[in-house]
Amino acid sequence: MTTILLFVIYISFISLGLPDSILGSAWPTMYQELDVPVSYAGIIAVIIAFGTIVSSLQSDRLTLKLGPGKVTAISVALTAFALFGFSISSSFLMLCLFAIPYGLGAGSVDACLNNYVALHYKGWHMSLLHCMWGVGAVTGPNIMAYALTNNKGWNSGYFYISMLQIGLTAILLFSLPLWKKRERIVDGRETKSLSLREVVKIKGVKEVLLCFLCYCGVEQSAGLWASSYLNMYKGVPAEEAARYASMFFIGITVGRGLNAIIALKLKDRTMVRIGLTIIAIGIIVMIIPASSIITLIGLILIGLGCAPIYPSLIHATPDSFGEDKSQAVIGIQMAFAYIGVLALPPLFGFIADFTDISLLPVYITILFVVMLISFERLQKKIK
Repeated sequence: MTTILLFVIYISFISLGLPDSILGSAWPTMYQELDVPVSYAGIIAVIIAFGTIVSSLQSDRLTLKLGPGKVTAISVALTAFALFGFSISSSFLMLCLFAIPYGLGAGSVDACLNNYVALHYKGWHMSLLHCMWGVGAVTGPNIMAYALTNNKGWNSGYFYISMLQIGLTAILLFSLPLWKKRERIVDGRETKSLSLREVVKIKGVKEVLLCFLCYCGVEQSAGLWASSYLNMYKGVPAEEAARYASMFFIGITVGRGLNAIIALKLKDRTMVRIGLTIIAIGIIVMIIPASSIITLIGLILIGLGCAPIYPSLIHATPDSFGEDKSQAVIGIQMAFAYIGVLALPPLFGFIADFTDISLLPVYITILFVVMLISFERLQKKIK
């Protein structure tokens, strides 16, 4: 039964990744058909991210009340509804309306599944889980590309993915008896939902939240601006720069697959330190005034270094803050991660407008240093 449930959880994480990258791949076609400025993709992304932050902050309360199985099933159903809504949308306003359940469905299930695996499975499962997200993130654009290249339109691409989500919802409903309920008594202490203020007062939480904020800033800023950096600063042709930039995400996905093996022997904190070390090397290589190939190697190294940090920090949460508090802490960690995704990459774009795109390695370095200091302060506080 445990193996079956784990398979369901893996499939659920693939489904989390499926819709995450399709807006970007479909938008060049969507904005023309909808007759809106190309920048309007940012409005949809902000609505989705805001909904995700809100639902992440509510994940502790919802999981305690409904249980992880029901929260996961309801969240995936909500996402399926939103994706189906995208598939029938004919205006930008409709997309904005359906973006609300899109975001609300993503946050709670992300926090819920991460906490469930952190509590009930070993660290290598967490790395493999996030590798599955990468599989979904790679598959989603390919499904959309199939719809577009066969003249079926972007609506059909969203329809195909919504059908996959509906199928997963059915699987989750049948799997409900397999899920362990969250115990109200853990280690002799009653488990109750905690407010944001209560969680932030826990020793070490401020540091771990800053880690998540800056980690997502490093990952998303590198991923978003790598192509522009290679094209505008290194002189790489736009098509080739886009292909180079994709290597960063391949580095993360492959790295998380490798982490699943390495984590069999190493502790979460060691995995994070290895990741931080590789990122530092990647930044140094990226800064070296050399050919674009050297810069690409630096980007790949940064991607590889990012791979173990997110899943390892999450898996360490019950051990660091207690099983009775882990869902509340992970929910807020997810919220800060999405705030990092929402705010820090655009911040560099604003900085680059007034300075130069060549400052990308400097920006990444600043976020990295803050993350490193926060992580080491966290280790001192939780000893």
